[in-house]
Amino acid sequence: MHLESQAGTPRIFAPILALTLYAIAAGYLMSLLPLSLAQFALDDALASWLASSFYIGLLAGTLGIEPVLKRLGFRPTYLVCLALFTLTAIALPLYPQAWFWLALRLLAGFAVAGIFVVVESWLMAGEPSTRAKRLSLYMVALYGGTAFGQLGINLFGTSGLAPFISITLVMVAAFLVMVLLPNHAPNHHHSARLELKQILKLNHSALFGCLISGLALSAIYGLMPLALAARDIAEKDIGTLMALVILGGMAVQPLITQFNKYMTRSMLMVAFTLLGVLALALSLTSDSLKVLALAVLLLGAATFALYPIAIDLGCQQLEERYMISAAQVMLLSYSVGSVLGPLFAEPFMAHQHGLFTYLFITLAFSAIYILLASLRSEKAISSE
Repeated sequence: MHLESQAGTPRIFAPILALTLYAIAAGYLMSLLPLSLAQFALDDALASWLASSFYIGLLAGTLGIEPVLKRLGFRPTYLVCLALFTLTAIALPLYPQAWFWLALRLLAGFAVAGIFVVVESWLMAGEPSTRAKRLSLYMVALYGGTAFGQLGINLFGTSGLAPFISITLVMVAAFLVMVLLPNHAPNHHHSARLELKQILKLNHSALFGCLISGLALSAIYGLMPLALAARDIAEKDIGTLMALVILGGMAVQPLITQFNKYMTRSMLMVAFTLLGVLALALSLTSDSLKVLALAVLLLGAATFALYPIAIDLGCQQLEERYMISAAQVMLLSYSVGSVLGPLFAEPFMAHQHGLFTYLFITLAFSAIYILLASLRSEKAISSE
């Protein structure tokens, strides 16, 4: 697959590179915020609310970005969203008040929704036969950048203005990539909105997979650094373990396309949720740092695999003109889960292994639900 496609078809190198740079900055910021609360005299309990505020913004952005995208087009919308996210990061250390940080993370979530809808729609346009590969490339860029960003804790620490300055510089680089590099985008004028009856006919396992992905990943992003700190893990090791979570998600992406040859996408989601259950069982039965490293690596592979599989499953049989709308619906399901994830996980955080217990219960339930839904679907098809 060529990153620079033939004339008249979408070129994906520039948006993927810009996404990678955004992910580096966002990955660092993701781990920085919970660990920098004390420095700014903010309560640790704010961490879950910051995560939920971000995902409420993501939810709002998912619902509101389509008119902007249709009016401005792919590239201008991408640039606006990158700029908005950058401004929210710059403003954080300037006025460290809880309400202001909550508002900034809300705006950041809206901007990120725009980034995701633009890039996902950009990549879903084109040949359906290579869609899974393009989505895998998207996830590798997103997770690889996020994993690299976790290492910012080791490079720049969590105190002072240096972390926020470095995040801003990386975001400026992402903006310049989209300004300076050629990036032929899909035609946004021919897009069409899915009607409610069409949305209801989308694969239920796909929508549920996006929901569960949000429930799990938002809790991991927002609360994992605090959960690891509660286990008396050193700050430098927290950065490394967070990077391993993302690296696990990145490493599994190229394998998803191969696994699709041997099992249905629904069963593939079941397999990955069970892998997550196994990883969490490991984390709950041992306090060894090496065992925990293996557990979070497998957890990353399991949880980060769900979203691209669900998107591919949900977009099967859809015409290309519905791709922007389909991306919105999938991201909406993810966003609902993302808003609820930190709130559902917060009561578990009073216990040392609370977050891991929450994730264990969530993934175990998900495996059972998707398996039963898949079996019901197969039974319905065979009876026709």
